Amino acid sequence: MRTLRILTTLSVLAFLSFCSSPRPDRLIEADVMRTLPSPHTWSAGRFTLERSVTEQGPVYRWKDGDRILAESLPGHAFLTGGRGKEKVEESRGSFSIEDETLLDCRGQVVESVVASGPEMLVRGSLVCEDESRIAYQFHFKEVSDHALRFDFRLFSPELNRLQLNLSSVTDEAFFGFGEQFTYFNLKGRQLPILVQEQGIGRGTQPITAGANLTAGAGGDWHTSYAGVPHFISSRMRSLFLENREYSIFDMTEEDLVRIEVFSNRMTGRLLSGSDPAELVERYTEYSGRMKALPDWIHSGAIIGMQGGTDEVRKRLKELDSYNTPMAAFWLQDWVGQRTTSFGRQLWWNWELDRDRYPEWDELNAELRSKNIRVMTYVNPFFADVASLKSNLRRNLFAEAEKNGYLVRKADGEPYLILNTDFHAGLLDLTNPAARRWMKDVIKEEVLSRGASGYMADFGEALPFDAKLFSGEPASSFHNRYPEQWAALNREAAEEWKKSHANEDVVFFVRSAFTQSPEQARLFWLGDQLVSWDEYDGIKTAVTGLLSSGLSGFSINHSDIGGYTTITHPLRDYHRSKELFMRWTEMAAFQAVFRTHEGNRPDVNHQFHSDDETLLHFSRFARIYAALFSYRKTLFAEAEQHGWPVVRPLWFHYSDDPAVYGIRYESFLLGRDILVAPVLDKGVAELSVYLPAGQWIHLWTEKAFEGKRTHSVQAPIGQPAIFIRAERADLIAALRRAAVQSESHE
Repeated sequence: MRTLRILTTLSVLAFLSFCSSPRPDRLIEADVMRTLPSPHTWSAGRFTLERSVTEQGPVYRWKDGDRILAESLPGHAFLTGGRGKEKVEESRGSFSIEDETLLDCRGQVVESVVASGPEMLVRGSLVCEDESRIAYQFHFKEVSDHALRFDFRLFSPELNRLQLNLSSVTDEAFFGFGEQFTYFNLKGRQLPILVQEQGIGRGTQPITAGANLTAGAGGDWHTSYAGVPHFISSRMRSLFLENREYSIFDMTEEDLVRIEVFSNRMTGRLLSGSDPAELVERYTEYSGRMKALPDWIHSGAIIGMQGGTDEVRKRLKELDSYNTPMAAFWLQDWVGQRTTSFGRQLWWNWELDRDRYPEWDELNAELRSKNIRVMTYVNPFFADVASLKSNLRRNLFAEAEKNGYLVRKADGEPYLILNTDFHAGLLDLTNPAARRWMKDVIKEEVLSRGASGYMADFGEALPFDAKLFSGEPASSFHNRYPEQWAALNREAAEEWKKSHANEDVVFFVRSAFTQSPEQARLFWLGDQLVSWDEYDGIKTAVTGLLSSGLSGFSINHSDIGGYTTITHPLRDYHRSKELFMRWTEMAAFQAVFRTHEGNRPDVNHQFHSDDETLLHFSRFARIYAALFSYRKTLFAEAEQHGWPVVRPLWFHYSDDPAVYGIRYESFLLGRDILVAPVLDKGVAELSVYLPAGQWIHLWTEKAFEGKRTHSVQAPIGQPAIFIRAERADLIAALRRAAVQSESHE
């Protein structure tokens, strides 16, 4: 069971002073540079650096032909740095970072530019407030015909802050940055990048204040399991960092973007492309691309439930009676279940509990006979439950502790991290022996029990002061941890596939960083609140999909109905019937259609809570199944090009400024299906902006013209779905599924 993952949040209490104060940074050129004609260019393969002089001072532009990839602000330093001292506090995987500026170096001297073949080197020094000068070099190299790699380093171990300062314009929009749940366009925002818990509420009150008061777990608009230092702008400029250290993207100034990293070295790439699809394709050459999902996992609904063998059989019978297409039963509580202050949680000891699931093997066989798989759950934590759980066969915590497989504290003892009412040790992924052992646990205890897949939870909670087997600083490995957790699971799945008749295992993760797409089979968006709000509720499940897809998270989805459920004297957050039904409608047009009971199932509305809901759920499961062939083409595009399955309208209509501000109001499934989900309580009519072309309304088959906003009816059971008129086959397939559902009703 996903437990208190929500207990992580990032609270940035202070940034470097020069990130928020008026700009005193200045650009100074050596005499030899001032004698150059304007403009003057240097070449690195097909890329050029152009220097020109304006009334405000010199400007440097990195270009691919006529396309400007990045440029400095006239007369202002494009490289700055300094020395800082951060104070990092961690509580239950929740981080706060307070930074003290010790030295500012805001003046930049450009002394020389030398180009040879595919490379270019800018040399100079930074001028600090104490009048000292620190040498730097800014190295560029053409690494492909559409990627220019940069490597900015300071020749002083005393400096540990670097900034790259690039010009912007007032109406430039910035998209991407991994999973961003609150805003799609980040212009005007200061965005810290650190893998972390998203928080409980993330601004919704009073729940955020309450979560902060009790556990520092409320979160903020920027807190994310999967922040990534990568953007694509509306001017078709794209940049990403290769750094794993903590970074900040400051887009608050109208004419400037500041990119800061907590290091004395910054590496990354500028990408060249003509449209979002091309830029995503080129970015995912670095991040890696997700492999197409096997047919079994998207042939129908994945039923997330708990309760034991008899309960599964009961729900299977109910779903069968409504002809519900099913892909799998996802049984989190396969290891057994306990009750904590947060709700129902699991025994974090990854072995089958045969008391909770008697006849496990027979149940697996019954489901397989219906082409339904079993999925389970693991995470990289281990709790010592020997004194609490009577039917224990293996004590995995004891095994890991004895062999030195856990992350440790400075004194050499296992680093036990508090999660609600219990502590747990975290697997040290820098230890090769620990990785081999965990892969064996997955193969022996999970896959050999008949599971075809599982949730590979967590990955964001490595403390900054932990001691790792490799000796590298935990602060540098923190963002890498989820990449390596996904890699471990990928290796286990591939090894199992080779030795077991090509059995294609699917695991899904929520925490991620830059190169996670190469490692993960499937993402999910984490723990949304069971609410309608735009901070942590259903709306963020759309925004998170749209932003993450631009950073390579091409196959992603959310829990139907949300996860986080709160019972509190001031206010309850319990899943309503209407919320569940609207989330079901939205999920039918995403990559995977999977339910979750939430952390307090008894107070949440479930797919089986009444006949009307069960009928509604089964109807949209059939609509989801009707898109099977279409989704396969989208999975193929994800694997071949890195394109997301769920796409912002901007992805295909980047020349239409009207789509820049769309956060959650609508999205595209592939190119051809536009979905405007109902995301507010009691709403049955929507205003929907349609981009260029002719669009067919699914339920009435009425044609609507694009480049304008239309008012459409959207009662429960008929969300606003439009299909491009050219795709008569999709219209027919969805109409057949809808008619079949109506006839069953």
